[in-house]
Amino acid sequence: MQKPFIYFFISLFFYSVSQAQKPKTPSSSIIYESIQKLNFLGSVLYVAAHPDDENTRLISYMSNHIKARTGYLSLTRGDGGQNLIGPEIRELLGVIRTQELLAARRIDGGEQFFTRANDFGYSKHPDETLAIWDKNEVLSDVVLAIRQFKPDIIINRFDHRTSGTTHGHHTSSAMLSMEAFDLANDKSAYVNQLKQTSLWQPKRLFFNTSWWFYGSQKKFKNADKSNMINFDIGTYYPLKGLSNNEVASLASSQHLCQGFGRLSQRGTQQEYIEFLKGDPLTDNKNIFAGINTSWNRIKGGKAIGDILYEVENNFNFKNPSQHIPQLLEAYKLLQNIESKHWKTQKTKELKSIIEMCAGLYLEVSADTNWATPNEKININIEVLNRSNLTINLVSLNNANDLNISKNIALKNNIKYDFKETVKISNNENPTTPYWLSEKGTLGMYKVNNTKLIGLPETPRLYNIDFNLMINNVPLTITKPIIHRYSKPEKGELYKPFEVIPEASAKITEKVIILDSDKQRDITVIVKAGRDNLEGFAEVCHPNDWSVYPKNQKVNIKHKGEEQSLVFTVIPPKNESEGYIGPIVTINENLYTKELIEIDYDHIPFQTVLLPSESKIVRLNIKKKGENIGYIQGAGDVVPESLQQIGYNVLTIKPEDINAEMLSRFDAIVVGIRAYNILDDLQFKQKQLFDFVKNGGNMIVQYNTSRGIKVDNLAPYDLKLSRDRVTNEHAEVRFLSPEHPILNYPNKITQKDFEGWTQERGLYFPSEWSDDFTPILSMNDKGETPKNGSLLVAKYGKGHYIYTGLSFFREFPEGVSGAYRLFANMLSIGKEDLKLEAKLND
Repeated sequence: MQKPFIYFFISLFFYSVSQAQKPKTPSSSIIYESIQKLNFLGSVLYVAAHPDDENTRLISYMSNHIKARTGYLSLTRGDGGQNLIGPEIRELLGVIRTQELLAARRIDGGEQFFTRANDFGYSKHPDETLAIWDKNEVLSDVVLAIRQFKPDIIINRFDHRTSGTTHGHHTSSAMLSMEAFDLANDKSAYVNQLKQTSLWQPKRLFFNTSWWFYGSQKKFKNADKSNMINFDIGTYYPLKGLSNNEVASLASSQHLCQGFGRLSQRGTQQEYIEFLKGDPLTDNKNIFAGINTSWNRIKGGKAIGDILYEVENNFNFKNPSQHIPQLLEAYKLLQNIESKHWKTQKTKELKSIIEMCAGLYLEVSADTNWATPNEKININIEVLNRSNLTINLVSLNNANDLNISKNIALKNNIKYDFKETVKISNNENPTTPYWLSEKGTLGMYKVNNTKLIGLPETPRLYNIDFNLMINNVPLTITKPIIHRYSKPEKGELYKPFEVIPEASAKITEKVIILDSDKQRDITVIVKAGRDNLEGFAEVCHPNDWSVYPKNQKVNIKHKGEEQSLVFTVIPPKNESEGYIGPIVTINENLYTKELIEIDYDHIPFQTVLLPSESKIVRLNIKKKGENIGYIQGAGDVVPESLQQIGYNVLTIKPEDINAEMLSRFDAIVVGIRAYNILDDLQFKQKQLFDFVKNGGNMIVQYNTSRGIKVDNLAPYDLKLSRDRVTNEHAEVRFLSPEHPILNYPNKITQKDFEGWTQERGLYFPSEWSDDFTPILSMNDKGETPKNGSLLVAKYGKGHYIYTGLSFFREFPEGVSGAYRLFANMLSIGKEDLKLEAKLND
């Protein structure tokens, strides 16, 4: 679903692919910069743990100032974080963050790579991280990335020497990089990789240090920097009309789901890297000192360089096509060099430059953005030569069934359109993120196809080869099939072309809580991937549950349409939990996956296929109060979860808060990080506190300790910290076992803390006034007790509750104890009303 939000408009020189694969519109400046990069034969690999860990200032500097081929290896896709722009978490959040990284790289000029490591959540030590990740497998992926990218320079974002002082993923990324530096050139290490790549020895390894790692600006100023190189990464690029810092700000602002949209920066700024290992430094100003980065680096390269340096030195900004004969001559020579690596990489770059210089416009647009196996799709092929060169379109073909001879001379600025048909293979796999195709483990994604390991996204299978003859030199340019369309309110839009199954299905609720043995209706939605879909649907379920009817007929006339089917679920008498899922049968083929669409303006449209299942829980739960007001924070499913257990929940906007509105509710719940992201809350605290004073309950979920937008988070003194308990199995001790919140209306026991996922909680308060009663104590191994996870204070006639417990993670997993405890939090104080009613009777 699409969410509105503000994002930075990227200057025209960035041919950003907002709304997917919009064709490049390169200016002469972009072409010239591409030639500069073509003539630099050196590379840098930046290594860290997560999306947003990368230093976009340094990546942009290496790519745009040094002109080095620059890559970012993020060990994870950031699945374990929070989402500030929508409801997607876990795997779907990883898909969003992957695309945000790619969007950032399109701006700062870098390339993006990953390992199979899964971001399982915060880790306090690399020992824990590497045990959950499977160190050997992640290390093999880092080695593979080095062997394939072949960097001269590796730069670690984090320090390998600081175990236990920062996120365990961070330190692990540096430790693995240190190890992989040597293993990449060891022929006895990960031998199977050498079937698809070759050994490589990077020249130097650095640590991207700063004052932050030293604890203060003063300490860093006095530190010994003889082993460091520093850069002024505030350099200005006249060809772009932007400074390096401005480019970097635009790049990092693509991380919108993490709230990284920020103001651009300008002016001089120093960046430091500390030498760790490799060839000794010979020049403290030149990271590539002693490394040949010219065309002379490769055998046969001098003749190529003589041509391309002349093009660079005498580039014609008014008519770049003038250089195509020289570029083609270099292209022919390049095909004869021995180095497979340089031949592959520089051929790719050179073909792109030739295409840009000729002003070639080559597009393949399907009349739909998705199709199913065995389906035929209509495509429109547009070809345009905007130069005076002799360019012939020889033929069009793809890897499937298209092979069409054309032999057309492309005249200057004359558009050629061709209507063709492409058939989708009968056994084609649906398009989905490759790392989600198989069920992995807590710490690792499962990727059976080794050729996909490290790639940022699933390669597009449906492409068209444009076989051209330019000045009698054959050249093939490949373009993916896309879907170009328009909307009156948005103009021209693009979506990637996807292959989807002929049927997909989902249950509308991901967690279904039943507080009695009464039957309940659920809705299964079946989506047709093709016209005239006929079959039947049923619901698989645990043995002690029943579903009626056994199956229902599916009959959908048009592709893209949905059919809703209502089934009745009959729970058992006693508490029980399990999973239910739809099964759609079409011509004896079974479909059990849900088709999920992710649509945000700053990244390409994404389709994801995941197993369609819902947690179903027969739960003995009691509650008091009915009406809940919810102030949405950084995105969660808490309102829907509370509705599951019978509450009437209304989401309210901060600007609408007033005394009259608040009086309608029994309790107000504040969403995660609301006080970090909602400016208007600073003006509404008095009304909220008055609501509590007058007898209401207010529950505030976790906020980060930095960036609080109010002076007083609570009616009493309360100080947040970075304390967290990451072990979801950590012992929970009851500090106030007789407190109503542990006893009414549900008796809370240790069993209620079983089955928690990812963590116990985060950003617990570390200091609070005596008005608060701490309820629980917990801690990770080797740490002091953390008593601030759940604090309750009486304020006037009502109660204020602050909790860092991760209800926002437990509710989507159907953790019954989390529901019971939250019901008690909402019900607090209602036991007094019950007693008062009895006395009045």
